[in-house]
Amino acid sequence: MAQKYKSVPVKPSEITPKDVYLSRRDFLKQMGIVTAGAALLAACSTDIPAEPSTNVQPDTAQSVDVSSEELTDYEAAINYNNYYEFTTDKEGVAKLAQDFKSDPWTVEVTGLVNNPKTYGVEDLLSGFTQEERIYRLRCVEAWSMVIPWNGFTLASLLKEVEPKSEAKYVRFETLLDENQMPGTKNRLYPWPYVEGLRLDEAMNDLTLMATGLYGEMLMPQNGAPFRLVVPWKYGFKSIKSIVKIELTDEEPLNFWQEIAPNEYGFYANVNPNVDHPRWSQASERRIGELSRRETLMFNGYAEEVAYLYEGMDLTKFY
Repeated sequence: MAQKYKSVPVKPSEITPKDVYLSRRDFLKQMGIVTAGAALLAACSTDIPAEPSTNVQPDTAQSVDVSSEELTDYEAAINYNNYYEFTTDKEGVAKLAQDFKSDPWTVEVTGLVNNPKTYGVEDLLSGFTQEERIYRLRCVEAWSMVIPWNGFTLASLLKEVEPKSEAKYVRFETLLDENQMPGTKNRLYPWPYVEGLRLDEAMNDLTLMATGLYGEMLMPQNGAPFRLVVPWKYGFKSIKSIVKIELTDEEPLNFWQEIAPNEYGFYANVNPNVDHPRWSQASERRIGELSRRETLMFNGYAEEVAYLYEGMDLTKFY
């Protein structure tokens, strides 16, 4: 089976400083050694001509070996961000978020669970096995990056709170703080930011609660202190700065789905054969590259996730 990610247990105290991490990566590159796995964060373009589309069902989608893909430049990854709670300007998020306070912080896990809990930062950092995952993360806007994350599987957290048999979905909520997040003063948006997954999607081994990137703790503009990473879905599903996780028997209404239901659905699976109403999804521009590249079905993770959607018409879900 093609290798999509690298999973290595790591303690918070063992996280490698960014300069050392990047120096090691450059050394391996010079020696012709490539890190296993890759993460792709989609790039933006609204003037892409539409391309012919065909409906590819899960059982015909194949995973692709992406171990040769290069990591996105660190400076690009921390300075080009979608985070509307701060600003709609991707290159302005980092400046506005630089004084954001992410400690102390709590994450409430509630709803249809037998063991509801409220976790502090240290609880989540020390109570769950931290791993290194290198994933693609593709934006619905058709731009992309490759990012090394640190974090733990969402499944490990959900197992601890013990979902009830009637739980079918997981709802996530971002911090709402007008004093720290100036973008939330814009009343055109239905704050707080909300996202959701089906429970079996949330329990999939690829679904990560990220606590860091590039060997460092998460920076504010990247979703500190905890964000979701769901690599086979478009990037807006990977909700940032999570304060609440609720298990429910009803499908959550997501932030972008509420704003534009004709453009953004609940599932948001990466599907190059289904165009966004305003641009093609068949290709993407990876940050740091001049040419476009073909977008992969399920972002290249079909072998791990296609079974979740057997029998579903994928043309209906963005």
